Formats: sequence, structure tokens, C-alpha cells
Amino acid sequence: MFRQKIGLMMLMSFGLYQMTTAQTDTTSTDEEEDYSMYDNLDFVDEAAKRYAPAKIKGISPAKLITVGYDFQGKYDITAAGYETNEGRFAEQTATVNSTQGLRVEANIPVISKNSLIVQVGARLWDINYDFEDPTSLTNPLLTTLHNNDLASIGLNTTIFKPLNETSFLLFQVAADMNGDYNFDEFQNMKYTKYSIAGIWGKRPSDNKQWGVGLSRTYRGGDMNYLPVFLFNWTSTTSKWGTEILFPARGHVRYTVNPRSLLFFGYEAEGYSFRIGNQGQARPDEDFDDLEIRRSEVRIRFVYERQIKGFLWLSAQAGYRYNYSFNVDQVPDGEDFYRGFFGDQEFIQENELTNPLYFNVSINLVSP
Repeated sequence: MFRQKIGLMMLMSFGLYQMTTAQTDTTSTDEEEDYSMYDNLDFVDEAAKRYAPAKIKGISPAKLITVGYDFQGKYDITAAGYETNEGRFAEQTATVNSTQGLRVEANIPVISKNSLIVQVGARLWDINYDFEDPTSLTNPLLTTLHNNDLASIGLNTTIFKPLNETSFLLFQVAADMNGDYNFDEFQNMKYTKYSIAGIWGKRPSDNKQWGVGLSRTYRGGDMNYLPVFLFNWTSTTSKWGTEILFPARGHVRYTVNPRSLLFFGYEAEGYSFRIGNQGQARPDEDFDDLEIRRSEVRIRFVYERQIKGFLWLSAQAGYRYNYSFNVDQVPDGEDFYRGFFGDQEFIQENELTNPLYFNVSINLVSP
């Protein structure tokens, strides 16, 4: 299964290489390119209607294609025990040497004009669990993670619609397939998870952009409805800024020069992963159709550097804090809303300790 996923990711990586080598490089190795020069392109005809640009001055370049590797260091998982028709499975604590895998993402503009920007995107993650002593595993959750790993494939669309010179609407819709499946036994489409977010915003100046909205999201692990707050800002000196989409992520940005950026902040990362009883890790059929409500907060430093032209390196290092790794039963994929105050019981309430992590990626960025 792992070799199949790696083969697909290598194919996508080769596509990135072909695109980047075919790109015309307009920036010499000795010349620094200031990407903010592209921020405010507009109609030459002043009589024509003017629209708020999607970007502000100094903001980091948008990533079109990303090929990266994600690594979490050693930590412990305590999987809760539970009763089944076959007997009781006891609580078990196991050490994970590392959790790691490739991450390939793409966000490509299909419509790009002053009055409308539409992007379509795709994501492929492979999440592998390397246990210190796999032969000692008895709890079915741990056995499932060891035998099958986790996979995540997603499609998304982002729409930026300016209303006038200062106001805009921003929408994102995503569909994700997350679970312990492989490509020989692909997961049923009925287990697809859908997320949506909508924001109304203002761009009062070239240095500031803000907005408010609402989202249906799985970043907390299970489905939830949350308010959204957008705030992108760059100082008049262009050295400091913020890039915030709360509660999903928030960073303070420092511009070393137009080719080097430093960030400090966090990102909340989470999805629901279906456990399809691959390999019969759970012998009781009553415990099919389970979902891991996986969610974590990554507190991190990020360094981004232009390599050449539109090719950038991004490196992250920080602390992974586990928010949720509990297990729900969801028959036939019919999800339910628990929110922050729901009283539905989990099948398993598990605990994870928190390791350091790093992530490195090569990115093709937009001008």
C-alpha cells in the first residue's frame, strides 16, 4: 500500500519538475524580485470599474504546487479499552518512533481576472505510524494504525469575488476522503467529508485586508460550525505583518528581504479518518464504521526562501499539540453534529503525548 502511494506521489512530483523546468525564469540569481509589484495591477482605463485585488502588499506568495515531507518525533499513544461481543480489549500504551509521510498539494487558477478569481485544488497525504514494538500491539486501534497507516485525498475550490474597490467575498468548498484504505480497496464515496467556508471582507488599503464569515469544518476532528476571522496586514516599512485566518491559522511575518520570509504562529490541522476494519484488526463487526477524530495544533516557526524564479523552499519546525484522537462510531457514514457541548459518548477516548515536528517542501508559487 505504501509503495502504491509513493508511486503516485512521485508521479505528481515529476509533474511539478516538468512545470518548473519549463517555466521561463525572469529573475537572475543576483537580483531580488519584489513580489509586491504584482499586487495592484488594475485597468489602465480609469473610467472602467475598479475592483479590490486579492492580495495586499508584502504578503507571502501563494503556493500553486507543493511537494513536501512531514515528520513528527517520538511520542506515546494510550488507546482506551472497550467491550465487544468477542470480549474486552484492554487499554494499551504504545510508543510511536515517528509519524511521517509525503504531502502533495496543488491550487491552480482556472479563472484569473480583476472581477473574479477561481482556483481548483487537490491534496494527497500519506500518514505512516512507525511503532517501537509492533509485535506487542493488542488494542485494535493501534493494530489498525500499524497495519494500514492513514491516507487523505481532497479536492477543493476557492472563489474570490470583489464587489467594488474595497469589498469582496471569499468562498471555499472542499471534499475529502480520509481513512485507512489503500488504492486496491478504495473507500466508498459515501464516507466523503465536505467542508465549506464563506467570508465577507474589506480591503481598506494596500496594506490591510480583513473579513468575517462562517465555516463548516473538520479541523477539530469532528464536524463543527465555527465563525471565521481574516486579518492580513503589512506595516508601512514592509518589514512586519500578519497572515491570520482564525481559528484555522495565524502567523506574524517578518520580511528579511523580498526573497526571504520568517513566520511565527500556529495552524490547527484535523480531519475525520474512517477505520474500515482493513485486515480485520477489529474482530467484532459491531465496531466497523469507526472514525478517528484526529486534530492537532502546530505551534511553529516557518522560513520561506526563494530558490530561483517562482520556485521557493519552505521549512517548518515546532511543537505538535494533540487536541483530539478519539474514536466515534458512524454507521454508513451518516455523520452527526456534536459541537462543543454535545453529550454523545466516544467509543474510545485516547491520549497522545506531544512531540516536536518538522516539515520541508518545495513550492511553485504565483507571481
